[in-house]
Amino acid sequence: MSKRDYYEVLGVAKSASEDELKKAYRRLAMKYHPDRNPGNQDAEDKFKQASEAYEVLTDSQKRAIYDQYGHEGLQRGGGGGGFGGAGGFSDIFGDVFSDIFGGGRSSGPRRGADLRYMMDLTLEQAVFGSTESIRIPSWEDCADCHGHGTADGKKPGACPSCHGSGQIRVQQGFFVLQQACPQCRGRGTVVTDPCRSCRGAGKTRREKTLEVKIPPGVDTGDRIRLSGEGEPGERNAPAGDLYVQINVKPHEVFDRNGGDLHCTVPISIVTAALGGTLEVPTLEGKVQIDIPEGTQSGRQFRLRGRGVRQVRSPQSGDLYCNVIVETPIRLSKAQKELLRQLGETLDQPGAQHHPESSSWLGKAKRFFDDLTNG
Repeated sequence: MSKRDYYEVLGVAKSASEDELKKAYRRLAMKYHPDRNPGNQDAEDKFKQASEAYEVLTDSQKRAIYDQYGHEGLQRGGGGGGFGGAGGFSDIFGDVFSDIFGGGRSSGPRRGADLRYMMDLTLEQAVFGSTESIRIPSWEDCADCHGHGTADGKKPGACPSCHGSGQIRVQQGFFVLQQACPQCRGRGTVVTDPCRSCRGAGKTRREKTLEVKIPPGVDTGDRIRLSGEGEPGERNAPAGDLYVQINVKPHEVFDRNGGDLHCTVPISIVTAALGGTLEVPTLEGKVQIDIPEGTQSGRQFRLRGRGVRQVRSPQSGDLYCNVIVETPIRLSKAQKELLRQLGETLDQPGAQHHPESSSWLGKAKRFFDDLTNG
């Protein structure tokens, strides 16, 4: 089967500079490398084609022969098909595979993992802030082996496979790569006689208590970061962080929406009809609001600044009181008779005591008229 044009393989023009060739090969190598496509023969073939094309086109002598005579010229001149010649090829090796494999060198001890703690707060704790104690798992140096993981408490010996480097060389086709030593897992040391207390880990599990300062105004979904309180890192690497995730529990009186609070306040039909003064709760104490005469169920009263000052806001939200007119139940005979007498006076011709009912009846009448006429 005839070979594809090298320039076509890399996706570059025939006038491509060495830098353009390098970028094109980097892109293809990262996409089709066998380690990124295990078991994919098509990807492996494309990777080999790209490598061969790059090896030829970055060698000025081979490129000149290829430009004039094509693949046949390279075969006759003995200049193509291999991967041992060009200095440019070895130069890009480090650049490309540093992106794929982290440079082929040890990246050093790994930082500890981050941890998350779910904290439930009351609305009052979230609004006004507080200091809460939490207990979390902690890993400390084993007291028996001083953190070395060995039975005698001394530092472990160097790994015989990697001689303490934590890395080994692996041949993959025509490449030689470095990867973490499987015997010591990149640590560079091996514990042959482990400590009985920590079983060679060098760390023992404990619990510790932390004081978490809750800033005023936090809400569900907010996170508080405690630096260095996560899992410990490997070989004295930095520990991870602890993220305290806030969840504000439902309140029996108030519903929160950002900086605003909402509450539902029932009022009697007498207060709704005649008006009056109503005492309502806020997070800072009771306040009184004036209920106008003829207040309808569902009316909303706004108390400015009686809501929540959020963490990132200089102003407090508002408190919205939604009133509902409560229908009395379990009336005595006398009360029922009084209501009947009241109802008769309210329903007299020309009375204008039911604005909502009058409006609704008018809309309903027009609706039925439209159905009849339509």
